Amino acid sequence: MARRAAGDAKLQSLRESGTLNARSEEVCDELFDAGAFFDPHDLMQVKYEMLRRVEAEGASVTEAASAFGLSRVAFYAARRRMAREGLAGLLSRPRGPKRAHKLSEEVMAFLARVLAEDASLRAPALAERVLERFGLSVHPRSIERALARQRKGGRP
Repeated sequence: MARRAAGDAKLQSLRESGTLNARSEEVCDELFDAGAFFDPHDLMQVKYEMLRRVEAEGASVTEAASAFGLSRVAFYAARRRMAREGLAGLLSRPRGPKRAHKLSEEVMAFLARVLAEDASLRAPALAERVLERFGLSVHPRSIERALARQRKGGRP
């Protein structure tokens, strides 16, 4: 039976929630070939079924990971997070810092003082000043974004 295509609305919803499987075409397990319930685009469902295949049906990790279009490393990470957090552990999480953590209030106040003295300074020069004063290596683009947020009235 031919694999059904997910509707545009569902794909958009999966994309917005961070659960869209970018490698859905690599899912070759028979569950995802038949019927409307199993959707290879739904990464959370794919991970859950991969874990279930190993835990409940005794499939090997290598076989299950391959059938569900994922790696063995992804299997072990999903199993660890599922054991620790339940189903919520299967949700994707954004990587990296949530904000410009090096650009503290103290650093931003310093940048404001430096810019008050010389408004012609650009981000690369400001990054050098931050390195000299605080010993922090900050990318010039991070400084540009932080200053733009500050001008707009956003968080520091």
